[in-house]
Parts: sequence; structure tokens; C-alpha cells
Amino acid sequence: MGVAFLAGVLSFLSPCVLPVVPSYLSYVTGISGAAELQQRRHLALLHAALFVVGFTLIFLALGATATAFGRLLNTYQHWLERIGGLLIVGFGLYTVGALKVGFLAREVRWDLGDKPLGYLGSVLAGMAFGAGWTPCIGPILGSILLYTSSRADFAQGIWMLLAYSLGLAIPFLVAAWALERFLGWMKRFRKYVGVVEKVAGVLLIAFGLLLLTGQFTQLSGWLQNLTPEFLRSRL
Repeated sequence: MGVAFLAGVLSFLSPCVLPVVPSYLSYVTGISGAAELQQRRHLALLHAALFVVGFTLIFLALGATATAFGRLLNTYQHWLERIGGLLIVGFGLYTVGALKVGFLAREVRWDLGDKPLGYLGSVLAGMAFGAGWTPCIGPILGSILLYTSSRADFAQGIWMLLAYSLGLAIPFLVAAWALERFLGWMKRFRKYVGVVEKVAGVLLIAFGLLLLTGQFTQLSGWLQNLTPEFLRSRL
């Protein structure tokens, strides 16, 4: 779950999500300009929260579907893990720029045009973002879905997708609450966006290799032994 949360944060910092966050905030709130967003901070935060709810619902639905698929192929779980690990390594190589695949670089979005008025419009915009925004969140989200399908554990799949959603959501909500400071920070951080993409790619490669070699279960057991007993008993 910690890795999934970190993956969500890296998705937010990726080169095709971070630069458009101000535009999304303006879109979902119907407020144009940083000064106006600051004056109506609470409204901006509410619409941002509804936007987050929208993409979280999509991610959870995808997680439930992937887990159901994994249960359907439970007999072939060993092969599902290996194939999933190989695909995740491929996603990682693509993310660091070592592998060029045309169709993965193709951008797909669901554009709602003029956002429907009211709070429902913000939820729908979030769902459109979760369902259609690629290629930045695609490889990372796809890797988590591959992992949940290989585990075929419904509860674990839902919790991992929720952790990923939180990693993407929390920075988005912070940006909505303090947009002016966020814009200043974003200008300074922009030069590191490429580094973030490389870190995300390396993380995916390591994750995929663990799954491919069957070492992920051993790693989980080792981490579980490091977890304090009072916390482990509540998990």
C-alpha cells in the first residue's frame, strides 16, 4: 500500500499531470484565475474533493474488475504473476524512456466539453480523468491493476487502489487550498519533472522484477515481520 501511495504521488508529479493541475482546478470550479480561486478557497476545495471522489470511484471499479478477472484465472495464478511482472517491467522501461512503443505514447482523454453546472459536474470530470487520462497515469495504474489481478484478493485490490487514489488526491487537494503557493512551487519544481518520471520507471521495473521472479511474497513476509505487533494485529 505504501508503494501504491507513492505511485499516486509520482503520478501527480508526472509531466502530463502536474502542468495541467491549475487548468483542472479552474475547470471543475468554474472560477478563472488564481486570485479568484484564492478568494473562494472553500468552494475550490469542495469541487476539488468531488473531482477526487470521481476518479477514486473509477480506480476502485477498475480494481474490483481486475480482482474478479484474477479470481476467474485463479488456476493460472503462477503464470498470471509472471506475465504481469513482465508487462510491469515493460511499463517501467517505457516510463524511463528506454522503450518506445507508439500506442502507449498516444494520448487519450474523455473531454466533457463545458462542465455541467453544480457538484455532479465535478464528480463526472473526475471520473473522466480517471477513465481516460493517459499516458502518464496509464503505466502506473496498469501495473497496480496487473498486481491486483495476479493476487486475486478483492480486499487487497481495493485497498491498493484506494492508496493510489490518495497519493494522487492529497497533492491535488493541497493545490486547491493553496493555489497561489502551489503555482510558485510548481515553477521551481518543473525542472525536476523528468527526474520524477525516471524514479517512477525504476520503481515499476523493481516492482515487476519482484513479481516476475516470485520474490514479492517473500518481501511482503519480511516487511510484515518488521511491522510492530500492535499494528499488525489491527491490519
